[in-house]
Amino acid sequence: MSNTTRDPVHEPEFAHEPAGHGYITDKSKYLNRLKRIEGQARGVHKMIEDEKYCIDILTQISALTSALQVVAVGLLDDHLKHCVLNAARAGGDEADIKIKEATDAIARLVRS
Repeated sequence: MSNTTRDPVHEPEFAHEPAGHGYITDKSKYLNRLKRIEGQARGVHKMIEDEKYCIDILTQISALTSALQVVAVGLLDDHLKHCVLNAARAGGDEADIKIKEATDAIARLVRS
C-alpha cells in the first residue's frame, strides 16, 4: 500500500487532459515571452548605463510592465481554467482555497 494521497485538484478528469499546472500546455510560449522580457530589462539597464533620455527610459519601462502584465493575465486565465475549475468540480475546502487564492491574485494584479 502506498503512502501517497490523491490530489484530485491536480489530477485530470479525463485521461487525455494534461496533468500539472494550467500553464503547462503553454509553457514554451511563456518561456519565450519571458526571454523577450529579460531582453527588454537588459535594454533598460543599458539605457541607464548609457545615460539615455529619461522619457525614453520610462517609455521602455512602461512597455516592460505591459509585457509582464500580459504574462500575469495569461497565467491567471490558465489558473482559473485549470486549477480553480478542477477544485470547484471536486468541491469542499480545496475549492474554497483555490477561489481565495485566485481572488487574492486578482487583487494583487489590480493594485500593481
